Amino acid sequence: MTITVELTRFRVAADRAQALLDARPAMLTDFTADRAGFLGARLIRLSDDEWLDIVDWRSPEDFAASRAKGANLPGIAAFFAAIDELVSMEEGRQET
Repeated sequence: MTITVELTRFRVAADRAQALLDARPAMLTDFTADRAGFLGARLIRLSDDEWLDIVDWRSPEDFAASRAKGANLPGIAAFFAAIDELVSMEEGRQET
């Protein structure tokens, strides 16, 4: 089985980190309800202002469809609004 993995690195001002964390549960709820193939996500704090979001998808097509939807729901929009700068976004595969 192969899982598509989204690796998104971004910056959030230190004084907005709590807003990001507060928005996370609603974002995950919206992803679960609205994004076919969403399997789960882990948010990693790398430094005071840099974060890594690791999101698992059933397929590359599911990941692409999610990206096309953007911040279409309030929980997703609130999470994205806390992000100051996108550093990188990559797609990989986890093969089991």
